[in-house]
Amino acid sequence: MASASVSKGTFQPDSDVHITFEDQQKINKFARLNARVDEYRDELKSKQTTLKNLEDATEELMLLDEDDCPNLPYLSGETFVYYNLETAQNNLEELKKTVGKEMKDIETKIKDISSTMSDLKSHLYGKFGNNINLEAED
Repeated sequence: MASASVSKGTFQPDSDVHITFEDQQKINKFARLNARVDEYRDELKSKQTTLKNLEDATEELMLLDEDDCPNLPYLSGETFVYYNLETAQNNLEELKKTVGKEMKDIETKIKDISSTMSDLKSHLYGKFGNNINLEAED
């Protein structure tokens, strides 16, 4: 009699659901894309921080008078290079444009990957229903 009763917490595989090789490939692809999106989001956060720092530096340079500080130390790689105020401001503006473009590229990549993931998610949920969980855990 004990073998006939099933507790609520015990997993009972659904005999109607069979995972084919193609389904497993789609699940694996979804997982890889999901990991890549997470990496891109981390990179985007880093770029946002960099852009904020560049904007803060630009604001600080606006407060300076060229007579007070004729040469400014400007970090280039691991070395400080000295620039006049105007050159330093121009360099910061160029860096802000570059970081902004990189951020847009990353956002485009996230959008493209999310679209592909959405297609995979709809196919997999359509086939497996509640037997598969593709939602991110926060």
